[in-house]
Order: sequence, then structure tokens, then C-alpha cells
Amino acid sequence: MKPRILFIVHQETSTPGRIGYIVEEFGYEPVICRHACGDPLPDNLDDYAASVMFGGPISANDDHLPYIRNELDWLEVPLRADKPFLGICLGAQLLSRYLGGTVEGHPDGFHEIGFYKVTPSAAGGKLFEAENYFYQWHSEGFTLPHGAEHLAGSKLFPNQAFRIGKTYGMQFHPDVTGEMLYRWSTKAAHRMVLPGAQARDRQHAGHAAHNDQIERWSRRFFAHWLAPVRHLVQSPAGAEAFAMASSDQGFPAR
Repeated sequence: MKPRILFIVHQETSTPGRIGYIVEEFGYEPVICRHACGDPLPDNLDDYAASVMFGGPISANDDHLPYIRNELDWLEVPLRADKPFLGICLGAQLLSRYLGGTVEGHPDGFHEIGFYKVTPSAAGGKLFEAENYFYQWHSEGFTLPHGAEHLAGSKLFPNQAFRIGKTYGMQFHPDVTGEMLYRWSTKAAHRMVLPGAQARDRQHAGHAAHNDQIERWSRRFFAHWLAPVRHLVQSPAGAEAFAMASSDQGFPAR
């Protein structure tokens, strides 16, 4: 039986994208939970090796939505389990809130929608290249919670990634594939005129320019993030994929 990874997504059509196929290649079984659509959140992570909370079209401050309040409270579960947890975009914002941070819009009303440069901090230098471009889709950002290690920032939103032990929060979207970019930028084309947002053609050009870098980074990062539960993978193909990603330079051994 393959070790399982819990993926919490926020819409009926949401997928884990790039992250889904990478963890499958590593020998894990993705399990989708759509709590926003009625799926229950697990009481514990005994049946899971790790968990990821993805982004969504709502605000992390939408406490009037029961599932937002539930997911915020649920974050105690992965933190108590001491297993790898990753929050992406909305998931990172909820994680920041749970740990005592705040979520708010840019003071000058700017948005990040498209590909933006993400620069590592001193602490993030082993996790990121000196210059990285990632896909973004957000109008709010998070503050760094107390005790968190700041890993990366961008020009408009200085907090792009943080870490506390095996728990990571990322404002950007390593999950987004070309197909997802096309769907998002088509469905929400009206948002391309917001301050700071990039036009669709620039986004597609960004995908062509940066997707290979994001693919390499994602494989290295997820091998690093899943290192504490690597021993659970039994398949030779998964172990080989894991080893190939882990052997790439830039990440410290764990």
C-alpha cells in the first residue's frame, strides 16, 4: 500500500496540478479533500504521511464561511502530528493566521497575478536559487508569524515563504501547470486589469520562460520536504524518482 498525502483543495474542479504528479512519481498516493464542498476534514493524520492545503478564490479572513473557520482550526492537527505540512497561497495565509500572523491587502492596492521574481533571504539561500520566478494569483499577503523562519520575498509582497520545523507556507503557486494557467486566466480575465497584474499574453510568455525552472525547483523542494517520510516509500520506481530529485544541488540533506 502506498503512503498517502492529503490534499485539501477549495473548489469542485480544483486539482493539485504539478504537485500531484510529482508526489505520485515519488511513490505516494494523493488523496483529495474538498472540505469547502462538503468533504470532512480528518481528525488526525494517522493514515497520511503529509498534507498540503492549497489556494482558493476566497479570503483567509472570510470567517463568515464555515469551512474557512474549520480549516483554520484544523491546522492544529498537522502541527500536532509533526509531519510535513505545506500551505500554498490561501493555505499559507491560513497557516500564518493560525500561528498569530495577519492577512491583508497590499497598502497601495497592488496584486500579484502572473510570474514574479522571488528572492531568497539568507535563511532561504539553500532552498531557492538567487533568482526565481513563480506563478502568483493573490491580492492579499501574510505577515511572518512569531517563531517562523523567513525564506523568501518579492518586491510587492515581502513574505513569500516561511518555515517552522517540517511546516512550510508559500504565497506563490508551484502547483500551477500550463493547463491551469490557461483555465485561470481565461475564467478570470477581468482581473488582468488590476494594479500589478500581468496581461494574459505576458503570463503565457512567463510560463514558456520559467516553467522548466519551476519544474526543477519543485522536484528538489518536494524531495526535501518529504525527506522525513521518505522511508515509507516501498516502490523501486518511487525511490528512484525520489533519489534523482534529491541528488540535484541546492538543498541540504535531512
